[in-house]
Amino acid sequence: MARISVSLNVLSDGFLGAAPRWYKLAVLLALVLNPVLFFTFGAYFTGWVLLAEFLGVLAMALACYPLAPGGLLAIEAVLLGLSTPAAVYNETVKNFPVLLLLMFMVAGIYFLRDLIATAFLALIGMLDKRIWLALTFLVAAAVMSAFLDALTVMAVLITVSYGLYQALALRLEQLPDEDREGFKRWLGSLVMHAAIGTALGGVITLVGEPQNLIIGKALGWNFGEFFLHMAPVSLPVLGGGILVCLLLERFHWFGFGVELPPSVRRALGEMRAAEPPPDSGVRVRRWAQGVIAVLLVLSLAFHVAEIGLVGLAVIVLGGAFAGAYEEHDYAPAFEEALPFAALLVVFFAIVSVIESQHLFTPITHAVLAVRAPLLAPVFYLVNGLLSAVSDNVFVASIFLGQAEAALREGLISPLTFQHMAVAINAGTNIPSISTPNGQAAFLFLLSSPLAPLLRLSYGRMLWMALPYALVLTLIGLGAVWLLG
Repeated sequence: MARISVSLNVLSDGFLGAAPRWYKLAVLLALVLNPVLFFTFGAYFTGWVLLAEFLGVLAMALACYPLAPGGLLAIEAVLLGLSTPAAVYNETVKNFPVLLLLMFMVAGIYFLRDLIATAFLALIGMLDKRIWLALTFLVAAAVMSAFLDALTVMAVLITVSYGLYQALALRLEQLPDEDREGFKRWLGSLVMHAAIGTALGGVITLVGEPQNLIIGKALGWNFGEFFLHMAPVSLPVLGGGILVCLLLERFHWFGFGVELPPSVRRALGEMRAAEPPPDSGVRVRRWAQGVIAVLLVLSLAFHVAEIGLVGLAVIVLGGAFAGAYEEHDYAPAFEEALPFAALLVVFFAIVSVIESQHLFTPITHAVLAVRAPLLAPVFYLVNGLLSAVSDNVFVASIFLGQAEAALREGLISPLTFQHMAVAINAGTNIPSISTPNGQAAFLFLLSSPLAPLLRLSYGRMLWMALPYALVLTLIGLGAVWLLG
């Protein structure tokens, strides 16, 4: 008995590593409970419970990285027959461009980090006023997300912010606890402003979010046409985001408006002063990175190739001019992206459960029963609500398919179909900022190594995004209503 007890203790310690004991017990309880629910209440009910459990795993991302517990839930779902390996594979293949983006575009940014970090530090040095720095972060993230994509911009932000924190680590250890915490809150709020900015820019153009490409292809819209059709909604929302940013910073609401402690500002100045002047090799690398960045923007703006393949080209060019010549020179570029890529496949497995069990079918049928002029606003709200708890691409695909079917059957006019497409795109981009798992960029931030350093827990991200989500959702709703 003693040997069995020791073995169980070792197994318990090894299961999910250093995660809290209560968390391990909760995961085990969910894994035991699901089969009981399946054989008692059926697949549909168990599917909803599984979705709630997975959202709980995402909410506790700081207690344990969601890949293992979420993956266990996904494996159990397949074993119970809530989905099938083929369905998971098909869902993954359908979203392969997103995985390509993660594997290559995010890794490609690693080879541009020196240029971006230099610009980031210069920005902090130039803008002394906190309110203008926050606004610049929001607008810059929005503009970049309109020409790149939100996930890539978030990867840039995480890489640069994490690098800044690591560069200051030794100096921060010599400062009082209050100043260190102040720096974390300062940087965390800037990161959150920029994260919101990625959503504001992501809704504007064809390349901003993966679902934009799906919608644009179905409507036959090119880059310019997509911008023009979305402008009546996306531009008022952008203006609203700028106003909210200014108000949050001016009145110090929801954890924003934190000033950079003077001691940390001095440490930043000392760090910049201590850096030796760039030699000719560094200058050449930065010029090369600048040229690659311009080519990157142009390639994405004109969609010369799939986004992930453009990222692979950045890896090749950036690695070549950074002097990378061994396999190990490239390995660090993939360290942040691949765990999240694996987590995203787990997410697709949960989405396949939603699709296999038709969890959202009653909702889509109820929405399509609504008639104009309420149809587009209702589409917007329902897409937003479901995107806050599910995959944006999946939600957009489901509702776009329903709208296309209604158009083929003559239930709606081509103009109404266009308005519904705008509502779907806005709905899957704007209201979804209300939760950290509502957008891939937010989920990437939550599960990144930067989040625990800055104390960006699920709850804190939820709280800080709340004013943006409420105001921008209402502005988007009004714009969609007027459009339809």
